[in-house]
Amino acid sequence: MQELAITVIGHDRPGIVADVAGVLAGLGANLTDSTMTRLRGHFAMTLVCNGPAPDAVEAALTPLTTDGQLLATVRAVEPDTGGVPRGEPYLVSVHGADRLGIVAAVTRVVEEEGGNVTDLTTRLTGPLYLLIAEVDLPPAAADRLAERLREVAKTLDVEVTLRRAESDLL
Repeated sequence: MQELAITVIGHDRPGIVADVAGVLAGLGANLTDSTMTRLRGHFAMTLVCNGPAPDAVEAALTPLTTDGQLLATVRAVEPDTGGVPRGEPYLVSVHGADRLGIVAAVTRVVEEEGGNVTDLTTRLTGPLYLLIAEVDLPPAAADRLAERLREVAKTLDVEVTLRRAESDLL
């Protein structure tokens, strides 16, 4: 068994998660981390599992992709060394009118302050754009990042907040 990264994307329909999970269970693959969502009618899943060779997993997933509605990719990845998180967990939220470059500007500032984006979700509902990101920050970086995010918010004409994440929510 080896660690695998698998992506499945395509037109959404009921049962995709059950179908993929069933194939993996049938191969004896243990699903360890996953994220799945529906994006404007399209299904997107990324998961990490311990399983057999990538070719065997791809072959087993082929029946789910033959109609052209789904695309699945499988690749071997190096296992996580289980290191301690590098920073302190924070949540960044942005809301305001949709504009080009919101994600790029906000995530660049996080990176420049030594932070790492560990999860990011965006939604566009009519004219309102929402971004929520989980970030790990170096100790004592939050005040400087909050200041820089306020500057970015002014240039984009959006509202930005940075708050420490509650550990029981992550």
